[in-house]
Amino acid sequence: MDELPIGRRVAYWRSRRKMSQQVFADRLGKSKSWVDKVERGVRRLDKFSVLYEIADILQIDVQLLHGKDPERRTDALNCIDQVEVEEIRTALERYDSMSAYFDAAPYPPPLADMHKAVNHAWLTYQYGRYGMLTRALPKLLRDAQAADAGYGGDDQAREAAHLLGQVYQIASSVLRKLGECDLAWLAADRSMAVAQRADDPLLAGIATTRVCNALVAMGRPRPALELNVRIANRLAPGGDNDVRPERLSVYGMLLLQGAMAAARIGDSATVDDLLTGAGEAATLLGADHNHYWTSFGPTNLELHRAAAAVELGDGGRAVETHHRLAEPAFNALLPERRAHHLLDLARGYAQIGDVANAGDMLLRGDRLAPSEIRCRPIAHEVMSDVLRRTRGAPPPPIAELAEHMGVGV
Repeated sequence: MDELPIGRRVAYWRSRRKMSQQVFADRLGKSKSWVDKVERGVRRLDKFSVLYEIADILQIDVQLLHGKDPERRTDALNCIDQVEVEEIRTALERYDSMSAYFDAAPYPPPLADMHKAVNHAWLTYQYGRYGMLTRALPKLLRDAQAADAGYGGDDQAREAAHLLGQVYQIASSVLRKLGECDLAWLAADRSMAVAQRADDPLLAGIATTRVCNALVAMGRPRPALELNVRIANRLAPGGDNDVRPERLSVYGMLLLQGAMAAARIGDSATVDDLLTGAGEAATLLGADHNHYWTSFGPTNLELHRAAAAVELGDGGRAVETHHRLAEPAFNALLPERRAHHLLDLARGYAQIGDVANAGDMLLRGDRLAPSEIRCRPIAHEVMSDVLRRTRGAPPPPIAELAEHMGVGV
C-alpha cells in the first residue's frame, strides 16, 4: 500500500468499503468519470479540502491517503492490525458532544437502529469474532457519538448516552484482549464518564470493571482492586439497594474482577474473600444470566475461580476446579467465555508440566472461538511454551495451529 499512488489508495479503500464508483461519486458530489480518472491517476488530487472529504466518506484518517500506511499483519484470521487500530484511535479522538455544545449537531442516527447495532456488536464480541468486530468499531463509535451529541430531551439523551457507554465498553474489552491496553483504558474511562450522563449506576458499575481490567493489563492491579471493591460496596444489594438480578450480576462481576486483580498481586486471602462474596451473589441469582452482558452466575464464578488460581500460580487447583464444572452449564455459556476458560486452563496445565493437555486446551479453544486463541498475545505465549517443552516434533494439530498463529519455538 505505501508504494501505491494516491488514486490507487482511493480505489483500495472504496473497494474495502464496498462502494461502487457511482455511489462514491454521488456521496462526493462528483461524476463517476471524475472518480475513475482519479483512481487511474489521470486526474491529480491536489486540494486538501477534497482529500479530507474523501477520507470522511471512506471513514479513514486522511493520512492513509497521502502518507505511509501502518504495517499490516497477514495472519490467517485477519486479527486486528495497525490500520484498524488507527481507525479506532481516530474514532475515539472525536469529541462530538463538545462540538454540539457550540453548534447544532447533524441529524443523529435513529436510536432503534443504534440499539440493533450495539446488540449485534455485543454478540459479535461474546461469540469471539474479534476481527469482524474491530472492523465494525470505527463506524459504530462514530454513530454512537453522533447519537449522543444529537439527541435532546431527557429520555432520548439518556438512551443515547447509555448506548455510547456500551460501545465504549465493547471497544475497551476487545482492544484489551488484542493487546492494545492504552486504547482499552481510554475507551473504558470514556464509558465511565458517559454512564454518569446515562444516569444508570449499574452501567457505571460494569464500566468500572472495564477500567480495572485495562489497569490490570497495564500492570496496575492494586488500584484496580481498590476501585472494584469500592464500587462493589456502593452497589451491594440490601439496605437502600434493591436485589434485582441486574444488580446482583453487576455486583458479582465487580467482585470477580476484584478477585482477579488481587490474584495478580498474589493476595490469596483477598481472592478467597471476594470469590466468597461473588458466590453469595451467584446463589441469590440462582442461575447463569447475561444481564448487562456480564455472563454472571454460578458457572462463570467457577471459571473465575480457576482463572484466579492460574494467576496465583496454582495450576493444579485450576484443573481441579475445571473438573468440578457441570458440563451442560459450561456448554451453555457463550463461546468467548468458554474459549477464555480453556485458555486459562491451558496455562494451568502448563504450570503443572502437562504440556500435552495444555496443547489440547488450546485446540479446543480454537475450535470454539478461533480469535480467542489465534489473536491474543497471552495465547501466543502459552503456545510458545508448549512448543518449547514438547519432546520431539509437536503433534500435527498443534504444529498446524502454531503455524496459523505465527508462533515458532
